[in-house]
Amino acid sequence: MSELGVAQPSRAISLGDGRTIEMRAHACFACGELNLSGLQLRVHYQGGTCWTETVLDSRFNGWEGIVHGGITCAILDEVMAWSLLEEECWGFTARLAVAFKRPITVGRRVRGEGWIVRRRRRLVHTEGRLIDTASGEVLATAEATYMDAPEEQKAAWRRRYDFRIVPAGAAP
Repeated sequence: MSELGVAQPSRAISLGDGRTIEMRAHACFACGELNLSGLQLRVHYQGGTCWTETVLDSRFNGWEGIVHGGITCAILDEVMAWSLLEEECWGFTARLAVAFKRPITVGRRVRGEGWIVRRRRRLVHTEGRLIDTASGEVLATAEATYMDAPEEQKAAWRRRYDFRIVPAGAAP
């Protein structure tokens, strides 16, 4: 139940090996299904890569007809951050660098992908890209560093979002 006493649906994300991440619906700007003003990205995970596909509408304009660069950054940050969760690394973005290759036009279907490239203690380094799904053209690339949250913070988030990794073959 939410703070308002409304039942919140849960979401399941397959990790591709039979395990599933389950969590309560939430209001994140990028992936929250309860945030009607947000991107409402549906993230997926396969073979070490987190990905999403979306078509951005005109409410995300920068220049008319062109998606705002901050939205591009948000999509890339989201898929790179979600790539950490299989390892139960809940982090904070410490650094994000984006290279914009081509303008992203409103109404174009894009695919965001993110993956881990290395981990050193509490720092996780990731890379990502945004691709035009029709042409395969790379529209933007990114590198980011995330700092793993302290255990007590992760435990609080697990409770708040009812987050869990369900083993392969476990009953729903």
